[in-house]
Amino acid sequence: MRKLSMALLAGVALVGCGGPEASESRIPTFEEFQAEAIKDEGNVFVVNGDEAVEGVEGLRAYYDNFVANGDVGATQDGLAVYYIGGDIKWSATAARNITYCVSSSSFGTRYNTVVTAMNNAAGAWEATANVNFVHSSTYDSNCTASQSAVVFDVRQVSGAGYVARAFFPNSSRSARNVLIDTSAFSATGAWTLTGVLRHELGHTLGFRHEHTRSTASGCYEDSQWRALTSTYDRASVMHYPQCNGTQTGDLVLTSLDKQGARALYP
Repeated sequence: MRKLSMALLAGVALVGCGGPEASESRIPTFEEFQAEAIKDEGNVFVVNGDEAVEGVEGLRAYYDNFVANGDVGATQDGLAVYYIGGDIKWSATAARNITYCVSSSSFGTRYNTVVTAMNNAAGAWEATANVNFVHSSTYDSNCTASQSAVVFDVRQVSGAGYVARAFFPNSSRSARNVLIDTSAFSATGAWTLTGVLRHELGHTLGFRHEHTRSTASGCYEDSQWRALTSTYDRASVMHYPQCNGTQTGDLVLTSLDKQGARALYP
């Protein structure tokens, strides 16, 4: 989740920030693109505000596929799943046991706040789709990126350049983290921590940003997605409000979000 005041990442600005005319913008070199990407822990780069790309090779592949060629072929459809020759999602069995830990040492006095927010955010997706997030609190005291007993870890970072960031189901274990910046606990407008985590957990299930469906959003990213519903949803929990969205309150699942989630995880 991008900070409200943060400028668009180079690749996003290239293909969306100027609206439909953005395809005429100058395509940055890979070196310029890399310089603008957020370098995160564990050899991870963050693109599109809150999505993890692993290593320089992964960043280069993203650049070659979706930035260098000025990929602006968006259409307008509803909630979408990450798609690379097939849907990037959990198997039916894995989706019922998505375990995670919450780092008690990194969050300190904020630990209980995060545990509650994660539980509430997970509950929103569990109430509509056949998925189940499981907090394995046994591992909270040793909740790191190398904790192999859980699917992903939830930890606090500071000064990261984002409010929070997540991962997709095809990420390796070292990059399967939900990282929450300290800024998420201060003023974030109408967004609550639970709302931000609803958005991030959408990514962990395989859902792309809704605004990448439309060049008119000003935040089009790429065409690596498959539509799950027939209607473009500017109020979606996966749509940045600052990208010509209509959600003025907290980030919550809309009826179209629920429809799309059930389509992917019936």
